[in-house]
Amino acid sequence: MSFPIVVLVSGEGSNLQALIDKLHGNDVEIVGVAATRAEARGLERARSAGIGTAVFDKSDYGDRAERDSALADWIESVGARLVVLAGWMEILNPAFITRFPNRIVNVHPALLPAFAGIHVIEQTLAYGVKLAGVTVHFVDEGVDSGAIILQQAYELPYPRDIAVVEQRVHEIEHELLPRAVSLIARGKVRVDPSDPRWVVIDE
Repeated sequence: MSFPIVVLVSGEGSNLQALIDKLHGNDVEIVGVAATRAEARGLERARSAGIGTAVFDKSDYGDRAERDSALADWIESVGARLVVLAGWMEILNPAFITRFPNRIVNVHPALLPAFAGIHVIEQTLAYGVKLAGVTVHFVDEGVDSGAIILQQAYELPYPRDIAVVEQRVHEIEHELLPRAVSLIARGKVRVDPSDPRWVVIDE
């Protein structure tokens, strides 16, 4: 039986498309895609692949906590064992995180713990670093502070064209996120019980 996951998106959904192309129907079954807004392109990608969708717009709920509770209920209702944030551009509240311990993963366009938060590529270029990268990590109650699963570095070009850097980031994300999800689905990822910051990969 394939490993069931849900994917949360806010916009274009290119990482979702990478998951569909590389994993869906093989190691992994994407049992639902949710978005923060009905016009998110990622929802169209899901429907084209025959995947069920849902929208959880904050304006439809009393507050973020109520929205996140409804989202968590939906995730449980579709039987997902992993929640994948693939361009989900909102912070999830602590109550949501505690419902899915070590079952939420995110892809971040930097080598964490450097350049957490938003406007990451701009931060990276402004700082003048020579190497940048992409991180896939578990989500905890902090901002981009969960245990790291996989990372991949790349050398920044000069002169620094943000469009070129963004393209390189997306290329890496589209390989690294599916790889991490596949490893989890196949039971190859475990958190060291003696040190929860350390993720062991059994390849």
